[in-house]
Amino acid sequence: MHQQSVIVSGIEVVALCDAVGPMGESLRRPLPETFPGSDPHWDRLRREVPEAFGPRGEWVLRFHCFVLRPPQGPTILVDTGIGAEDSPAASWAPVPGGLLTAMAGIGLAPGDIDVVVLTHLHSDHASGAVVDGEPVFPNARHLVQADELDWLESTGGAVLEDVVRPLTPLIDRVRGDRTLAPDTATTLTPGHTPGHQSVIVGDMDLLVAGDLVLHPVQLADPSVTYIYDDDAVKAAVTRTALLERVRERGGVLAAPHLPEPFVPVPDVWATHDG
Repeated sequence: MHQQSVIVSGIEVVALCDAVGPMGESLRRPLPETFPGSDPHWDRLRREVPEAFGPRGEWVLRFHCFVLRPPQGPTILVDTGIGAEDSPAASWAPVPGGLLTAMAGIGLAPGDIDVVVLTHLHSDHASGAVVDGEPVFPNARHLVQADELDWLESTGGAVLEDVVRPLTPLIDRVRGDRTLAPDTATTLTPGHTPGHQSVIVGDMDLLVAGDLVLHPVQLADPSVTYIYDDDAVKAAVTRTALLERVRERGGVLAAPHLPEPFVPVPDVWATHDG
C-alpha cells in the first residue's frame, strides 16, 4: 500500500495506515449521539466527505500512525495502532493492525524507531506497542504524559495490564511539552483524555493531532464534542484553540481517524464553513 507523506520544516512525516473499518458494535452509536451538537452538519458532510461513511451511514474510521524522520535526530513514531488479534482493541477495532507491514514498506524495522510518542492510552493508539507481552519497539523510549499514566493507573483495564506494565522500563513520564528534535515537540492537549498530547512540527506548520480531532464534523465545527471524551468541554476548548493556530499558520493537520491523513486546515474550514 502506498503511504502518504509530506515534508514540513525539512522533516518527512509519513502516514502509516494501520487499519480501516467501522467502530465495533460494543462502542458504536448513531453519529448524532456519538458527536453531540453535530446535527446541522450531517447532510453536507455525507455529500462532501462520503468516504467517512459506510453503506448504512455509519462512521468508517481510518487508523493511522505517523513516522517523523528529521534530517538530524531520532526516528519518531506517533502512536502504535490497534495491535494484534488478541490486543486490548480487539473488542471494537478491526484487528489485526498492519502497522509493521506499513513500516516495512518504507524501509523501517521496529528496531529502527528511537522514540515512540503515545498521544494517549486508548486501545487503538497504544495496543501495537506490545505483542505477546514483549515491547515491539525495544530500542525506543516511549513518551507518555504523567497525567495520562496516573489516570490509567486509577481506572485500570487491559491497556494498563497488557501494554503499560510490559512497557514500564521503556516509558518516560512526561510533564507538559517535550522537545523531540529540532522543530519537533510534544504539546499537552488534554480533554479527550487527561494527559492527551499532540506533536507539533515547525511553528505549528504541522500538528499530529491524535484524537484532538476525530471526524470531519469537528472541522466543520470544533465545538462539536465526542461521547467518549473524558472531559468534553475541555476537549472542545483545546481543539478550537489548536485548530485556530494551525489555520492561522496555514499549516497541516495530521489526524489518525480522518479519511485523509493530511488535511490543510484552512481549506477544510472554508469547505465546511457557514
